[in-house]
Amino acid sequence: MRIDIITVLPELLKSPFEGSIMKRAIEKGLVEVHFHNLRDYTTNKQKSVDDYQFGGGAGMVMMIQPIDDCITKLKSERDYDEIIYMTPDGETLNQRMANRMSSLKNIIILCGHYKGVDQRVRDQFITKEISIGDYVLSGGELGALVLSDALIRLIPGVLSNETSALTDSFQDNLLSPPIYTRPAEYKGLKVPDILLSGNFAKIDQWREEKAFEHTKNRRPDLLDL
Repeated sequence: MRIDIITVLPELLKSPFEGSIMKRAIEKGLVEVHFHNLRDYTTNKQKSVDDYQFGGGAGMVMMIQPIDDCITKLKSERDYDEIIYMTPDGETLNQRMANRMSSLKNIIILCGHYKGVDQRVRDQFITKEISIGDYVLSGGELGALVLSDALIRLIPGVLSNETSALTDSFQDNLLSPPIYTRPAEYKGLKVPDILLSGNFAKIDQWREEKAFEHTKNRRPDLLDL
């Protein structure tokens, strides 16, 4: 997978890709991540990428010209499966969406900033709009990081144990069951006997029951999907 991220703050994005799972995915050659500073594409002498709103109102708006030039250049070099805009009014990111998108080959992620982008950008270039929750951030960069991490960890070969992702919360519309590790007893707190039994069929059944119970208690809405 190749991810091209368009942003006015590339320095905010680089560090998370230099550690942990995302770093290993890049080092293995399973993913490429490229940052594109929108200010490099503006024709404005002051390197500005925003301007006032037509019709008045508070907040500046990202201009269409630098975004057009950046996206047009990238599209001239390769085909893209999706051109994504991170925005609070987009479709809310969930595990099913991440599962589907993890098989894509090339995506562009446009990070909004200020009040947002000129609507013509959304109308002409964007193929998918994604939100990471019902709240507003200062820009789309943190959302782009969340989306990238959610996709990258699902790419075959990224996780050392690929079955781990299959038992994460929200797979099969269930939250994960309780998990334990050594010691088996700590200050009188014991691990459930079933997990120490060695009977993996019964352990699987226990985990399924606990996952259902956990979901019913905390996110019953998932059971209606």
